[in-house]
Amino acid sequence: MENLEILISLFLGIGLAAAVGFRVFLPLLVLSLAGYCEVITLNESWQWLGSLTAVITMGVATAVEIFGYYIPWLDNLLDTIALPLATLAGTLVLVATITDLSPVVTWTLAIIAGGGTAAAIKGNASAARLTSTATTAGTANPILATVETAIATVLAFASIFIPILAFILVVLLFFLIFRFYKKLRKKRLPPA
Repeated sequence: MENLEILISLFLGIGLAAAVGFRVFLPLLVLSLAGYCEVITLNESWQWLGSLTAVITMGVATAVEIFGYYIPWLDNLLDTIALPLATLAGTLVLVATITDLSPVVTWTLAIIAGGGTAAAIKGNASAARLTSTATTAGTANPILATVETAIATVLAFASIFIPILAFILVVLLFFLIFRFYKKLRKKRLPPA
């Protein structure tokens, strides 16, 4: 049973890390709320994340971040800042959710799976926003911001309540990203 719990907590963390790739603070708010309402157990060192102070702080940060993505020039600036923040937050959400493992294993998994997932998603989301800005002069960016926020919300809540589904959604996201770049590469290669 213990191995299953570790696997579920890993799925939970990876799902939250992917959500962090779309919105840095929204998944942290959902995790904080889940800890505060005792829906999930946070790692012993991360119990503070389930405090009312953390919930309020994450709520304010989430509102500011979401609003900022609707301002055309600010959204690209936020993406520049958000890439390192997402990598860090992706690492931290995995550390906060994995229990009963040695710190070396926990941090190794967190850096690779959490930080790597968040960075990969954020990098692709930032590229999509730059492309949108270049091709539509930023007029499509609010639509992109809404879609990203919706995906982050679905992933964050799925991670808390159905971690296996969240993990499957993350795998599907990576598959779609892979297919997109494979098609893009085929278009760029000259015919032999």
